[in-house]
This record gives sequence, C-alpha cells and structure tokens, in this order.
Amino acid sequence: MARLNARTASQRHPAPASNVMELLQPGSFVKLRNQPDDLPPFQLIHCRGGRCWVRQQTWGPLVHWEVEHRQLTAS
Repeated sequence: MARLNARTASQRHPAPASNVMELLQPGSFVKLRNQPDDLPPFQLIHCRGGRCWVRQQTWGPLVHWEVEHRQLTAS
C-alpha cells in the first residue's frame, strides 16, 4: 500500500485559492484593509481591471480616490 506524503495529498486536493476577489457593487460602502476605526467607510463608485474608485460622502461628487481592488473589503 502506497503512503501519501504532504506533497501528494496537496496535488490531489489543492488548497482553495487565496486570490478570490470579493464582489463589490457600485454604491456599496467599503473599507480599506487596516483602515483606522475612526475613518468612515468609503462609497464605491466603480471597479475596472483590478482598480476601484471610491469617495467619502463629505468629499463631494467630483472628488474620488483610485485604489487596488485587493485593498478593499465590504463594510
């Protein structure tokens, strides 16, 4: 009977992908990873090609910030 080592077992049952991107809808509120608790969530304007545009409600409609999608989490 053959013994399974850790490498053989991982080839048969690969670990779940760690690069799954969270689906974020425009208009939803998001936070930056490691965002300070006293900073309110950002409103998501839209995402494209791994980049997202967000804004603070107090900034006004014409001011926004471009960040990488992986830096954001749903609030």
